[in-house]
Amino acid sequence: MRLLTGKPGWSTSADVVVIGSGVAGLTTALNLRSHGLSVLLVTKARIDEGSTKWAQGGIAAALGPGDTPDQHKKDTLIAGAGLCDSKAVDVLVSEGPEAVRKLIAQGAVFDKSETGEIALTREGGHLRNRILHAGGDATGAEVSRALLAAVSNDPGIEVIEHALVLDALKTNSGRVCGVTLHVIGEGSRDGVGQVLARAVVLATGGLGQVYSQTTNPSVSTGDGVALALRAGADVADVEFIQFHPTVLYIGEGSRGQQPLISEAVRGEGAFLVNDRGERFMRGVHPLADLAPRDIVAKEISRQMQLTGSLHVWLDARSIKDFSDRFPNIYASCKEIGIDPTSDLIPVAPASHYASGGVRTDLNGHSS
Repeated sequence: MRLLTGKPGWSTSADVVVIGSGVAGLTTALNLRSHGLSVLLVTKARIDEGSTKWAQGGIAAALGPGDTPDQHKKDTLIAGAGLCDSKAVDVLVSEGPEAVRKLIAQGAVFDKSETGEIALTREGGHLRNRILHAGGDATGAEVSRALLAAVSNDPGIEVIEHALVLDALKTNSGRVCGVTLHVIGEGSRDGVGQVLARAVVLATGGLGQVYSQTTNPSVSTGDGVALALRAGADVADVEFIQFHPTVLYIGEGSRGQQPLISEAVRGEGAFLVNDRGERFMRGVHPLADLAPRDIVAKEISRQMQLTGSLHVWLDARSIKDFSDRFPNIYASCKEIGIDPTSDLIPVAPASHYASGGVRTDLNGHSS
C-alpha cells in the first residue's frame, strides 16, 4: 500500500537522509558527517519537538568507581526477564561509557557531585548508582541542546522541518533509494517532494500517542514503523510497549502527553503507597520500589484494581531540596496544586517506551 499524494513537485538529494531529530537522528547525522557524507535531516515538526527533550532521569553507563560493563550487563539481563538479545546488550554496556564521553565532548554538561565528579543516581533494576543526569531532571533537554548546536554549526547537514515522510522510494531491484515527503505549513520547501539518497535512516521514535495516556509528545505516532511496513521491511516486537510506573495523575479523563515523574525520584528515596498508606512494593520484589519498571507498573495497576482508585501515591517528602534536584517535576506538581515536599504525589502507569519496531542487525541494517 502507498499513501495517495500528488506527484513530487520538487526533488533533492544527499548521501544519506535521516528521518527524525531526536538523539538518535542527530547523533547519526553528526557521525555521518565525520565520514564526509552529506546529510539531509527531515523532521515532522520543529527540530527540537521530539521525545529526547522530555527525558528526565538520565543515562545508564558504567562510569562509577568499581562499576563495570559486565555488572551493568548482569542487571540488564535480569531486568530483561529472558527477552534480551545478549549481543545487543553487550554493545549497549560496552560502548555506553564512550558514547557518554562523546556527548560531553560535543558540549553536553552533566551534573557534578560535591567532589567534582559526574553525579550518579539509581533507577529501577540497577544494583549500583550508574545514572548520570543533567539539570537535575532535564537530561534529555541538555543532550538535545548540545547535539542541536553541533548540527546547526555543520553546513553539510541540511534540515527540513514540518515534513511528514510518506513512503520509501525503491529501485527496480527493490532497494530503498530515498523517500517522498510532504512539507506542511512553513518549511524550507513546500508541498510534496522527493529525496534521493544512498541510504535512509529511520530515527522516528515511538508510538505512545496510540494510547490515551502517554509520556510521549504529540509527534510520537509510529510513522516510521508504518513507513517501514509499507516498504516491506521486517518489524518485530511491536507488542513490547513499556509502561512507565509513575506518571503524574492529572485528573480523570486526561488525554495525550502526561507529565513524567522520573524513576530517579525513587532512586533518591521516594516510595510508593496505596490508599491505605501501605508500602505495597515491599514483598513483591527484592528491590521493592526500584524493581524493574514492568514489575512496578503491574503492581500499581493491581493496587488500583484492588482499591478502585485511579492512581496510587508517591511519597517523596524525605528528599532534601526537592525543588533543586527535580525542578521540572516540582513545577509539574505545583501546577496541579501538589507540593512534593509536603504532599503525596498521585501517580499511575502510562505508555512510555516502544521497545519494538523495525527489525535491524547490530549495525542498524533492516531487511
